[in-house]
Amino acid sequence: MKKNTEKTNVMRILEQKKIEYKSYCYADTGVISGIDVAAVLKQNPEQVFKTLVTVGHSGEHYVFLLPVRRELDLKKAARCVGEKSIGMVKSKELLALTGYVHGGCSPIGMKKPFRTTIDRSAGNFPAILFSGGKIGYQVEVSLDGLKKALPFVLEDIAGDIADG
Repeated sequence: MKKNTEKTNVMRILEQKKIEYKSYCYADTGVISGIDVAAVLKQNPEQVFKTLVTVGHSGEHYVFLLPVRRELDLKKAARCVGEKSIGMVKSKELLALTGYVHGGCSPIGMKKPFRTTIDRSAGNFPAILFSGGKIGYQVEVSLDGLKKALPFVLEDIAGDIADG
């Protein structure tokens, strides 16, 4: 793993808001899945979170963060945002909607703010890791720090352990 000298937009936003963070770069490893990212960074996969963008029955978009080892429980997620149902946004729609590509999507710095829910298991850790806004980069931020950059709620949204 190389020393992270490149700053992503997410890192610039965190610095601008004077939020403490650690950054990690795994760009030279070739890993893609969140579980592999956690392994390469030698981090607990329950503390490494993925950012998922969804669309509700109403057409509203929602962002969910949950541990990389878990699947999003669509019923729980829909219930916590008051939707009849929700589904995943297609990868090809992600860039235009958020400004991020699949695998590099961060809840911080999206083109516009979306209602964000983080799995309540995040509260078990002093900080969580999530995408730094570019494939190959992760940031580690406390929930208190994250609150300064992004309004969110903690809810039970994680389902089964993901395959792979």
